[in-house]
Amino acid sequence: MTAREFNESNPSFSVLAPAVQRVPFVFNSPHSGRYYPHSLLEASRLTSSQLRRSEDLYVDQLFGDVIEIGAPLLTAHFPRAWLDVNREPYELDPKLFNEKLPGHANIRSMRVSGGLGTIPRLVAEHMPIYNVAPTLEEALDRVELIYRPYHESLRKLLAKTVVEFGHAVLVDCHSMPSSGSKFEDQSRPDIIIGDRYGTSCHGSISHELIARFSERGYSVTRNKPYAGGFITEHYGRPLKGFHAVQIEINRSLYVDEDTLLPKIDFKALVEDIRNIMSHLVSIPDSGFEPETIAAE
Repeated sequence: MTAREFNESNPSFSVLAPAVQRVPFVFNSPHSGRYYPHSLLEASRLTSSQLRRSEDLYVDQLFGDVIEIGAPLLTAHFPRAWLDVNREPYELDPKLFNEKLPGHANIRSMRVSGGLGTIPRLVAEHMPIYNVAPTLEEALDRVELIYRPYHESLRKLLAKTVVEFGHAVLVDCHSMPSSGSKFEDQSRPDIIIGDRYGTSCHGSISHELIARFSERGYSVTRNKPYAGGFITEHYGRPLKGFHAVQIEINRSLYVDEDTLLPKIDFKALVEDIRNIMSHLVSIPDSGFEPETIAAE
């Protein structure tokens, strides 16, 4: 399947929204897509289960109840192993393509160096994806026909929210393996809150999330090892009234990391997330509005 084969009956992403948005929050699940194009499976050296190691398993379902508390949820249906919208549009990996890359491509980012660019070369466990790599034309089609519409939809949701409420809070929802690479010296916590070291959102948003997860017995850290990716960094502009925070959830809490099937604890985590998000959308929002600069 190419990017052009996604259509109205097989959309690349969707927005689930309440009849009336009641809170200035927008939720986003960019890595939980689980529709794997046939052409990817044919071109890959990996099994479908191996490809899914990069997937934020069921995160759209974990956060599905936010619609009931009055917030929209944008979710990808395409897989992260095929296209990663939590990257710049042209973080292209020169090791993946035979053709010369365009001059505007960012070929030197740390994410590209790790094989995890806009068109990933590796899955999360450092396994090469392709036997037959995509052409540059195929890659650029994914950017133009899927990546750009996805971000346009996200921008419209945030802009509409600012118009209606005076500010917007983007909650970027992710999951992570229970243990990191050989370079990490310990297993990961249950939850990581990423706010780009305090630059992407008002501090009360991060503090509320940390407090609410902690009081339910989850181990929580802030910004280590994940401080937030491109989406958090790009959309988090607190002085302009746009706030962005990333939530990383340890997959071992709710799935068997060998079979990738949900655990019996899945429903309990859904309920905890619903309660925590209900508290989050109710926090005082003084100081969330764009900063007013007095005329000289």
